[in-house]
Amino acid sequence: MFQARYAILLDRGFVTKKLQERNRRPTTADDVNALCDRLRQSPHVASYELLRIYYYDAWPSDESISRPVSGDVHNLASTPRFRHSQSLFDQIVMKPGFALRMGETRLLADKWKLKPSVVRQLKQNPRTLTDADFVLDINQKGVDMRIGMDMARLALRELVRAIVVVTGDSDFVPAFKFVRREGVKVILETLGHRAVRPDLKHHADFVIS
Repeated sequence: MFQARYAILLDRGFVTKKLQERNRRPTTADDVNALCDRLRQSPHVASYELLRIYYYDAWPSDESISRPVSGDVHNLASTPRFRHSQSLFDQIVMKPGFALRMGETRLLADKWKLKPSVVRQLKQNPRTLTDADFVLDINQKGVDMRIGMDMARLALRELVRAIVVVTGDSDFVPAFKFVRREGVKVILETLGHRAVRPDLKHHADFVIS
């Protein structure tokens, strides 16, 4: 007899940030896998068979750019952030049942922006700016779109009858509403995030944490 299936969709930016806050260290592939193992034990999917775990992120930029004050060359591919992201991708893709769904990382036109904390400091004590006062203005393209499109595809092709979505982003409300109208059960995992907007929870069948 055919067993109804479900999928797990991981919003990587949200997942790694919340796990890092909880564990007080950079998130590893084993941390992500342990989260998924816990989700698979949820009573909400006990009668379903897992189709796949979709992991959504964007490839990190490997550009070389000039620092905002000194003008020194800053190679993004040599940064700890790049190396950690690449290592995480390499390990995640080898985990059983995982599939990477990747968007793009784009640097905005101005590339650098002042840290909010520096802005507050400068209002009180003006001083000369340094490279350390700035952070890169990075924008991910195509990640949210891929999550929403995969929800719709899984529902319309009747590949699953339930989805577990790990996110805190209320932009997914339309996707939640769509797949529920198609008869797919939506389970939202917020990882204890306190700033989740009520409408995201309202359009999920179950909320777990």
